[in-house]
Amino acid sequence: MYAQAWLPNQDRRLFTVETPCGFRRIQTQSGRISRPVEPSLTLHPIGHIRSPKQVKFQARHQPTEGEPERSVLELLPGHNYETALRDLSRFSKVWLIWWFHRNSNWKPLVLPPRGPAIRRGVFATRSPHRPNPLGLSTVNLIGVERRRLILGACDLVDGTPVFDIKPYIASYDAFPEASGGWCEDLDQNLVAPPSHFVEWTPLAQMQADWLFQVWQIDFRSRLVELLERDPTPHRTRRIRRRGDGEQLEIGCGAWRARFHVRGDQVTVLWLEPGYPRRFLTDPARDILPDREAQLAFLERWPPVPEGTKTPSMGTNPPSMG
Repeated sequence: MYAQAWLPNQDRRLFTVETPCGFRRIQTQSGRISRPVEPSLTLHPIGHIRSPKQVKFQARHQPTEGEPERSVLELLPGHNYETALRDLSRFSKVWLIWWFHRNSNWKPLVLPPRGPAIRRGVFATRSPHRPNPLGLSTVNLIGVERRRLILGACDLVDGTPVFDIKPYIASYDAFPEASGGWCEDLDQNLVAPPSHFVEWTPLAQMQADWLFQVWQIDFRSRLVELLERDPTPHRTRRIRRRGDGEQLEIGCGAWRARFHVRGDQVTVLWLEPGYPRRFLTDPARDILPDREAQLAFLERWPPVPEGTKTPSMGTNPPSMG
């Protein structure tokens, strides 16, 4: 995988990226270029993240450092990266520069997942929808094992290409007095108690327990974190109204949760796969996440017809096997 950018004349910018999924080309009109530029730019990933996070929903926007999560950055062989890592292990944090490899476009205005539904300029956010989809993250460095960096909780999904590693140096990189812009208002809200509390119906709890015990799939904490702060419809948080509008749905990666809101109480009614059976059984769609788990879920709990208030508990509900 590599990225190249060509500027063949003063009126056009052409940016082409080759990824394992193929080529993507973006062409836009730009202003005049007042100084000479390099005719091309090539970036080669030095390694990839190996993480239990398979979908973006699992990647918290600001991971909690105390979480026991572990990820690994595996550097590519054959480049003497083992020597390049010398002396890094004494640092407790590192910067990672990486690629939003699952993005296919950019937007000048984006809807951040946190806070009210207000669109903001992409350069005032950390949205992945950027002209050059580069990410920058600080991560706890737990250890270095030859070409492998053992990392703490991070916001990168499995397979993310990494371009560079830099040590975090607190005396240079930390500016606690700096203004946080519009994010300061959100941070003040986050220190306040949640505005809602979340409960689960017996069916929803049974489904969540089954997913965890049988398939080691567990998105409950992230789901509760989102709903207890703001369960209102929001496109980026993937919350929308369903049917007559009384019920709502939130996307949880490859899964969905149906819920309703009564005052300050959010009730999770039931869970369901994010893909219809025809997609899950289509051989051409061979990269759908949690495919086998979703098919097994549908055998136990068939799709709930729209408008249903209290769906069936499913087949053999006491069994978790």
